[in-house]
This record gives sequence, C-alpha cells and structure tokens, in this order.
Amino acid sequence: MLRRGIILSSLLLSLGCAGPDTLGTLNLKAWRNDRGGCKGDRQSQLANFQQVKDQLKGMHANDLGKYLGRPDVNQIEDRNQKYYVYYVEKGPQCVGDNTGAKSRAKSVALKVSAIGLVTEISVQAGVP
Repeated sequence: MLRRGIILSSLLLSLGCAGPDTLGTLNLKAWRNDRGGCKGDRQSQLANFQQVKDQLKGMHANDLGKYLGRPDVNQIEDRNQKYYVYYVEKGPQCVGDNTGAKSRAKSVALKVSAIGLVTEISVQAGVP
C-alpha cells in the first residue's frame, strides 16, 4: 500500500510540473511557446483567450506560469501588486535581443494582488 502511494505521488508530481495543453478553446502550449508574441500564435488566439479569461481570475500566480508560461513583462505596482504582461503581437520586443524593450504592441495584462491571486485581466497597447 505504501509503495502504491509513493508511485501515485511521483506521478502527480511529474504531471504537476507540466502545464495543461488547452484551456477551453485556447491552445496553451502554443501560447507558452510564442515568447513576446513574436510568432503570431498569441495574436491568432486572442479571441479564444477572451473566451476563457474569466477562468484565470482567482488563479494563484504560482499556477499562472503553468498555464500561460513566464510573462514577457513583470511589473511591480503599489502595495505589492503586480502585472504579468504577455505580448500578443509583434513589436520592438521581437527585434534582436530586445525582449525587455519598451513596446506599444498589443498585450494582455493580468493584475495579481498582494496575496498572489489574479484579480483583473485587460487587453491594451503596451504595458498598463
């Protein structure tokens, strides 16, 4: 019985490290692999993102990376709030080694509260 518990725990840990491939109609794997929105995969999925964004509200920031990948911009605000920004179209952030360049390219911003929960999601030009 103990051995089965260890095997089950190992299996759950290995599954927990990899993020899911989809969330509703959003292809999360393609989203994660389009760093900076430079390939155009995120832009082609923006409508799908809009359909599932409410499912991301309330999610803990630690889990967000498993779904959407590492944010392109991590912006710290007042009172320990943060914005995780994901570009959805090509811009200056795609030129050469400028992944941290300021850009007015369309992006999705997820506001994360001081306790680490996603509270707001917006689409805008550049960063909030």
